[in-house]
Amino acid sequence: MNFTFRNMRIGGLLVVVPENESRYADELDNYNFPVANSQKLQNVIGIDRHRLVTEGTCASDLALFGLRHLIDRGDLQPDEIDGLILVTETPDYFMPPTSSVIQGKLGLSQDMWCLDLNQGCAGFAVGLIQAFMMLQQESIQRVVLVNADTLTRTCSPQDRNAYPLLGDAASVAILEPSTDSQIIHANLQMDGTQHKKIMIPAGGFRLPSTPDTAQVELASDGNYRGQEHYHMDGIAVLNFVQNQIPPLIDNLLSAAARSLDEVDWFMFHQPNRFMLEKLADKLGVPRKKLPNDVVEHYGNASSVTIPTAITHTLGADLTENTYTMCLCGFGVGLTCSSLLLQVGGLRFCEMINYPSSQPGTD
Repeated sequence: MNFTFRNMRIGGLLVVVPENESRYADELDNYNFPVANSQKLQNVIGIDRHRLVTEGTCASDLALFGLRHLIDRGDLQPDEIDGLILVTETPDYFMPPTSSVIQGKLGLSQDMWCLDLNQGCAGFAVGLIQAFMMLQQESIQRVVLVNADTLTRTCSPQDRNAYPLLGDAASVAILEPSTDSQIIHANLQMDGTQHKKIMIPAGGFRLPSTPDTAQVELASDGNYRGQEHYHMDGIAVLNFVQNQIPPLIDNLLSAAARSLDEVDWFMFHQPNRFMLEKLADKLGVPRKKLPNDVVEHYGNASSVTIPTAITHTLGADLTENTYTMCLCGFGVGLTCSSLLLQVGGLRFCEMINYPSSQPGTD
């Protein structure tokens, strides 16, 4: 499915990461594998450290910290927010929507649209598409897209396949009208037949939590986890990425009548360095144009990895310069989505730390 949008832009981008950091070297004894074996894996896929929330911290806490930072600094006016989109796989509650929780705690206008999107690794791209569709309405002039996840709270600390890769974070993107006539191109594909490849099997209404689902057991891949823990079929996801993303990007560029060489940066979801290097080679893109070092510095925070890649790689440079970017997310669902757009002249583009001493709110 293809989309086009006109006269819209990203006006600012903020990423919030917990200051609490854990190093892979300090976690080696947690895993049911020889240390030398785990160290070899570290070198192959590029893992070193990740950022984790402390106990009790939820997605809305990270989001509110970032939003208040922007409001207090004058970069975001509460009365100018017409739409609030929260993309998360780790909501505060089953109900109400966490976007409504955020709206209430900030005291935002009741004359606005709050929306939760249950999306994972493709969630920043999907969220942008939703935000741009909102902006097509005359009554909506500014949309705040928040991506936030606390995935480490869903994962077994004894699962070497997942835990050292995951991280927690939030991002805030301001979407607004633009006088620039540049067309934004986007596309989206979903394959629900592979929904079990990345999932948390228990804890919902299909398989409610019980003492049995909470039991941590030795799995067939040599890791310890329970049915209430995050699980990913890494080989299946790698094959999905290698087979589906190149034609997705080809389709996007064809629709935009652009070539790979005309793209300055490929800011993709960050599963690990190995997968992104293979993907860059498959696309025929220089590896230096497709950053791949987010996981080794922060961990994979699902839909927040694209904003993290942008702020980590370019930061304040985007307040002065403008680049043609291809954004692409892929994962849970299985879903993949990409956009081609101009990004630059932002009012802010930065990363801040969420203090470990910051209390969670209920």
